[in-house]
Amino acid sequence: MAKDVKEYTENTSWLDSNVELNRKTLCRAEKIIMDLVEHPKNKGAMIHETSYVDEGVIIGSGTKIWHFSHILTDTEIGEGCSFGQNCVIGPHVRVGKYCKIQNNVSIYEGVELSDYVFCGPSCVFTNVRNPRSAHPKNKVFDRTEVGYGVTIGANATIVCGTSLGDYAFVGAGSVVTKNVSKFALVVGNPARQIGWVSRCGEKLGTDLTCPRTGEKYIEQDGQLEILK
Repeated sequence: MAKDVKEYTENTSWLDSNVELNRKTLCRAEKIIMDLVEHPKNKGAMIHETSYVDEGVIIGSGTKIWHFSHILTDTEIGEGCSFGQNCVIGPHVRVGKYCKIQNNVSIYEGVELSDYVFCGPSCVFTNVRNPRSAHPKNKVFDRTEVGYGVTIGANATIVCGTSLGDYAFVGAGSVVTKNVSKFALVVGNPARQIGWVSRCGEKLGTDLTCPRTGEKYIEQDGQLEILK
């Protein structure tokens, strides 16, 4: 046993390989950071070299737009946002501050996001309820309004002409076809409300108290409000 221990401690090849692995990982991380460059017309906004930003776009400081994304003309994005790879935003779209848009999300004309909205991977927004290829409805788009602090789960679909109230939570894969109340938790196809969530996203029990923060809520006339 002592001989085995001695051979193990004297053989440092495993350590050398780990050092080399960490060096390569660090180099890759540095390369990714270097690929993000400040947009020449939007100070503090960082755009990956594979993404494209049209003329007439406003992007807030601290916002990062990653690989293979396209921001179309007359789009306004607030500060501190993050866009994953393969996102298409616009044209004529407004995105609030500190939103997180995950991979493969398209936000088309007619959609407006408030601050602190989370859009999960591959969630979908439509902007025409009854599209036809042979009978296009150019510039006739139904509006979709997404409130402050809303979460939209991965692969969920938001059918146009609806509004999501502040802090609403849409479960993964759900299909929203009508308005969603503030703090409502909705799931399914079509999406139906199954409960309430707190501002930090925790599901509320019958006492309507957030299990994480202790914040209390009150239900009145089918709506939830923070108890002050």
